[in-house]
Order: sequence, then structure tokens, then C-alpha cells
Amino acid sequence: MNEHTLYERLGGREAIGAVVDEFYDRVLDDDRVAHHFEDVDMTAQRAHQTQFLSAVAGGPVEYAGDNMDAAHDGMGITGTEFGAIATHLDDALAAFDVGDDDRAAVMEAVAEYEDAIVEVPAE
Repeated sequence: MNEHTLYERLGGREAIGAVVDEFYDRVLDDDRVAHHFEDVDMTAQRAHQTQFLSAVAGGPVEYAGDNMDAAHDGMGITGTEFGAIATHLDDALAAFDVGDDDRAAVMEAVAEYEDAIVEVPAE
């Protein structure tokens, strides 16, 4: 059994930050979802996402951002868009050679927030 936390297996904050950068590069290149980030300070967004993923991966980090309901209120994110964004995260993790089990663990942790993020029923 691996005694390291998911955070440690991912490589810590710096490695998670690199994954987040790759993730947002993919998201911003996707016309289906990029519009949600048009008026967003992406430097701050990337820092928040790095903090969030570090926290859900069991790192020594507490997420200090808004709760998921408040942070996504009024954005009208659909289930389809959530799925597209989740796919970009999984692909970014794969690009950094994160193993299948650890990718699945990250995706499972993120999926727990789907109801708080999605406002509109899946299309």
C-alpha cells in the first residue's frame, strides 16, 4: 500500500500548479467553455485552482476561496460543460504522466463538487 498522500504522489504544489497551467491552457482553447473565463483574472484563477486541487488531494493546504456554490453562482455551467472541463483536467493530468489510479482519485474528488458547480441540467 502506498503511504504517500495523493498530493505527494502528484508531486506537491509546484507539480499541481504545472498541471493547472496545462489544464487552463486546454480550457481556454475550447470554444465550448472558454467564454466562462472571459472576464476572469487568470493568474488569480490558476492560483485558486492550484490551492483547491492541492487541498482535495490531501495536501497541507486549506482552500481559502469561495465555496463552490457561491463561486459558480450565476455562471450557468451545464453538465455538458462540466464534463468538457473535467475531461481537460484528466487530459492535463495524463500529459504529466499521472497514473490511472491517481487520475481517477483526482477526478472522483472533483466530481463531488459537480452539483455545486452545475446550474443547468445536462443537455
